[in-house]
Amino acid sequence: MESINFEVISSVAYITFNRPSVFNSFNKPMALRFLDLLDHCAANDEIRAIYITGNGKAFCAGQDLQEITDPNGPELSEIVSQHYNPIVERMRNIEKPVVTAVNGVAAGAGANIALAADVCVATESANFIQAFSKIGLIPDSAGTFFLPRLIGFQKASALMMLGDKISANEAEKLGMIYTYFSDETFEESSKAVAIKLSKMPTKGLGYTKRALNQSMTNTLTEQLALEDKLQTLSGETLDYKEGVAAFLEKRRPEFRGE
Repeated sequence: MESINFEVISSVAYITFNRPSVFNSFNKPMALRFLDLLDHCAANDEIRAIYITGNGKAFCAGQDLQEITDPNGPELSEIVSQHYNPIVERMRNIEKPVVTAVNGVAAGAGANIALAADVCVATESANFIQAFSKIGLIPDSAGTFFLPRLIGFQKASALMMLGDKISANEAEKLGMIYTYFSDETFEESSKAVAIKLSKMPTKGLGYTKRALNQSMTNTLTEQLALEDKLQTLSGETLDYKEGVAAFLEKRRPEFRGE
């Protein structure tokens, strides 16, 4: 059985973590397959949005602790530097929208990978746990980078140290996720988000993502210069021309991602 299922339907790539017996926790083969799939999505122009979810009761419970305790398994430093760090960097550097659809528990690295997406949605019964402190580790997978920016320093610090379980409802109120859906409508509604994004101006969305990434460290002057540059590039796309024409002609635009 594949550790991750993959299919492309109408310009959306669907990535499904598929180790339900261990709550979709990562081991080395799964991490490497995920990286390969992200690279494939980046290189394939037919893919215009990426949807990531889990099979079973969990989105992802983080690292498979059986692998860490295996004398023949990878060292902790290898897991962080060769698995999780590249995963988060790939997700942020792909200039296509990435949607994480949290279908259940998202714990440890699983929670932080979910939060690294462009749009994170969840099912009503899902929960998020910064579980690292429970085993004496620090949050990785860019958790210490993104979570304080999403919900504020004090709240992020408390969640990371105390390891509290956060419901989807509370996560939305905190600004940790975009929104949540009822358990009954989750699959259809979450996929609709990715489908909508796949029909939008892909290059413009990619430039938006680039601007957001660089806003994390840029000064105001640097960010204004970047916006100037990226707006010029956006104005050269076919989708911009189509968007303007559709507005003037009072019709719905048909974007091609070009």
